[in-house]
Amino acid sequence: MPDAARDRATLERILRPAGGGVYVVSTGLAEQQALMRAIYGAEDVQAGWAAALDRLAGARVVLLGVPSDVGAGFTRGANRAPAALRQHMLGHRVWQPDVLDLGDVRVVPQLLSDDMLGEAQIQATRAALYGEDDALGATLPVSPLDLCARALRIVYRVAPDAAVVVLGGDHSVAWPAFKEAYRHFEERRGRTLGLLHFDAHTDLLPERLGVKYCFATWARHAARLMGSDGRLVQVGIRASGRTRGHWEPAAGVRQLWMAELAERSAADVADEIAAHLAARGVDALYVSNDIDGTDPAFAAATGTPEPGGLHPDFVSDLVHLLALRFPLVAGDLVEVAPPLAHEVDGEPARTLDTAARYLADLVDLGGRGKNAGVRST
Repeated sequence: MPDAARDRATLERILRPAGGGVYVVSTGLAEQQALMRAIYGAEDVQAGWAAALDRLAGARVVLLGVPSDVGAGFTRGANRAPAALRQHMLGHRVWQPDVLDLGDVRVVPQLLSDDMLGEAQIQATRAALYGEDDALGATLPVSPLDLCARALRIVYRVAPDAAVVVLGGDHSVAWPAFKEAYRHFEERRGRTLGLLHFDAHTDLLPERLGVKYCFATWARHAARLMGSDGRLVQVGIRASGRTRGHWEPAAGVRQLWMAELAERSAADVADEIAAHLAARGVDALYVSNDIDGTDPAFAAATGTPEPGGLHPDFVSDLVHLLALRFPLVAGDLVEVAPPLAHEVDGEPARTLDTAARYLADLVDLGGRGKNAGVRST
């Protein structure tokens, strides 16, 4: 099979139309199908999705949903975010002609990464996902993190200049998203990536309960991938069992905790971060935005809301200011959990409003090269 045909056939096996990555049988099925028809503007969802895949090579920004919360912690619900965000943003300016929604990774809700599975389980899930007699399916991964990585390798081959924005899901999905961006832009194209990470938590554990890749470890692996040289900058930290004095040397990162941000402007902080990244040779930016970095007054529908967080204006302004200096080449938006915080007036709509703003920022800025940082109107 020619490489291009294999890539297309692989995407058709490991992905589903936008909003369709969560496995449903009866409950939720009508809602899922209605969303997909609305996204593609037709009853024939498969045809609409196929037409979208045809546009991959020309996309400036590629969206990929990873509706998995298997790598989460205390409270789940982030698997519902990619569909809820799309529903919330139907008709929004984010859906520009050069923005392609690739769809969703197929998620088996009990799986996280293939390296946590025995061969018998991998074979059984391959048969369930792809069929027992599918020669291509017999070579494909089965878990959300590995499926995300495989899809992004294809995206970067077909659309090498596109900015990929991953919609989580819990923060574990940032690991394959960043890893593949690093391999493409840094190892293959000679860029030097900086990673801007908004979060209430450090996510810097080497492992959690013996699990290597999850919401609490992904940033440690990302820092190591970059050589633990300070190119990971974390903003909004305020909930950790250890201090900044521990994490910065232990993990090779730069942190700005909420306690030191309270009286500072986004412009001031942007200047500091830009100088820090420039001193390390950074010339391109990846943004990982955990919604719990934002104060619960603006985003309570998340698994671990922490009071005293960032204002959305600060987050948005900081991203735009840094994208003026370092082109934004990829990013993710994670830990939005629409089923949570229903007891709070205005939720989850308020969290979805905030998340939609952040997503629009990534889409506006992504893949614009030297024009990154210019706000669209």
